[in-house]
Amino acid sequence: MQLSQTGPMSLATYMSLALTHPRSGYYTGTDPLGAKGDFITAPEISQMFGELVGFFIVNLWQQLDQPKSFTLLELGPGRGTLMQDALRVAAKAEGFLDACHLQLFETNPALREQQAERLGKYNPYWASEVDAVADDPLLVVANEFFDALPIRQFVKATDGWHERQIGLRDGKRAFGLNPTPIPAAAMPIELANAEPGEIYEVSLASADIMEKLGRRIAANKGAILAIDYGYATTQTGETLQAVSNHAFADPLDAPGEIDLSAHVDFGGLGKVATELGLTVEKLSTQRDFLGGLGIVERATQLAKANPGQIDTIAAALKRLVDSTEMGTLFKVFCAHSGNIEPIGFPK
Repeated sequence: MQLSQTGPMSLATYMSLALTHPRSGYYTGTDPLGAKGDFITAPEISQMFGELVGFFIVNLWQQLDQPKSFTLLELGPGRGTLMQDALRVAAKAEGFLDACHLQLFETNPALREQQAERLGKYNPYWASEVDAVADDPLLVVANEFFDALPIRQFVKATDGWHERQIGLRDGKRAFGLNPTPIPAAAMPIELANAEPGEIYEVSLASADIMEKLGRRIAANKGAILAIDYGYATTQTGETLQAVSNHAFADPLDAPGEIDLSAHVDFGGLGKVATELGLTVEKLSTQRDFLGGLGIVERATQLAKANPGQIDTIAAALKRLVDSTEMGTLFKVFCAHSGNIEPIGFPK
């Protein structure tokens, strides 16, 4: 990343290079998940998470009148753990596996190998484009995917909004501002009363993916389920963060070697989906979503069947749903064609 040669770049360009550069990007290198990686996702905490997502998927398929052919697409499948647990449950529904065309969108070769090992019997297809799907009903699962997509940042000044850039200061990477202001009219209406110094983040990549998949769903029916940390309405606030070895790090330190992410603007994604004619459910918390699908009951079943694992199961349940853990930090978003009423969402 030769800033001395290219000059300042946007945060979105920096994140894209740091995360997905074909030779030195963070997500194109080794496995970043688990105790030896930089973070642990919900499917790695407990089988209950994937199982309930599987139950959710089967219910959607049934509401679509059990089509004989449909695509199940997972964005950023990690090690394949979520889908492995989900399909173990979904397989119990007669006709589901025969109708299902499993598609995975993954850029990390090491993770692809693990996905192949766990999901090989389902004959998955790895797509190079998110919307390279057949003209069939489409069900999409995205757990901790949108938070890893590049964002742009804008800082409010007295003369308008200025895009935040990354350049060199005294030979070191540093944040700065593009000197050319952006007209207030070009910014979302929600920012009309922003004060100088406030920061606005937007992920054009997220909106583009939602638009592509939303068009497919609008044309062929289906739904997209996204679980991530984020917020319900477009707002100001800086959420960019870097993680290395399960600890926070400087986002400008060691690009390609640390994880970069930002909270998801679910309000922005909802606007894209709504404009395409989809129905967007009221944003739920992970606690309420999993609770509505019966995670407490499932934990009780597992504890009875595995009395020696009671403490482990209880700790996993707490990690997933407690408000001091992932329970309220993580949100659950669902946009779908109008003939569906997804379970697990408040009415």
